[in-house]
Amino acid sequence: MVAMTMVPEVNTSKELLLQNTKLYYEHHPHSDTEAPTIIMIHGFLSSCFSFRKLIPELKKQFHIYAIDLPGFGRSEKSRTFFYSLKNYGQLVVDFIDHLQLKNPYIIGHSMGGQVAMHASRIAPEKIKKLILIGCSGYLKRPSPFVVRCSYLPFFVYVIKHWVSRKGVKDNLMTVVHNPALINEELINGYAQPFSDAETFHALIRVLRHREGDMSPEELKEVKVPVLLLWGRYDRIIPLPVGQRLVNDLPDAKLKVYDNAGHLLPEEIPMEISEEICSFLNFI
Repeated sequence: MVAMTMVPEVNTSKELLLQNTKLYYEHHPHSDTEAPTIIMIHGFLSSCFSFRKLIPELKKQFHIYAIDLPGFGRSEKSRTFFYSLKNYGQLVVDFIDHLQLKNPYIIGHSMGGQVAMHASRIAPEKIKKLILIGCSGYLKRPSPFVVRCSYLPFFVYVIKHWVSRKGVKDNLMTVVHNPALINEELINGYAQPFSDAETFHALIRVLRHREGDMSPEELKEVKVPVLLLWGRYDRIIPLPVGQRLVNDLPDAKLKVYDNAGHLLPEEIPMEISEEICSFLNFI
């Protein structure tokens, strides 16, 4: 009888303290310690759950670190963290320094794309390339009136109503091109963080602290090579935003997919994985 060797299961769930805030992340290690590293940054109202289909494709060649930004997913909903895009970018640089990651690539989805670009402006020598998926662009900061209202005690109920008025399933219908992709697993994955009441208080701070997206002048300071991936049917951040970004960024190329909306990592993970590997010279 041949004895079977059991391969121990790797615990991918990790946590560390950065900027006095508990940060949850997932680490999917490659068997080759010298393999390059990818950091994944999710979008607004999301978490590293949104990369659940892309990670299995990319971890074949890379070490993967997927972060839940403070205020989202399983990271702390801190009432002291400063939730600006620039500070999120600084947090990513702090993450790279703390784990001593060597020249990682960064994937940023939606709002996460702005965070990735801020990180690359803060520490261009530490980041090799950016892959921005349906990247947020040219959004203005909230109006002074809305910011003032965010300090009112009842504003948390406004946020709760805004998030829940359509429900998770209806919100997902706006981010995917093919509604058949929406199942219970997807709905539950996006709904889970909102079971924590502190999430809504964190969202108030995200609204309050969020500066506008990078200006064309700031975008010109993003010196690392950038791959922009876009769904032609993106109703959250329409394709013209990507077409404008590819002109404002110094070293960027744009790939458009005819069969996708805003949630490309969920909709076409294999297709974008191939494009990412090609861009990173791993095909």
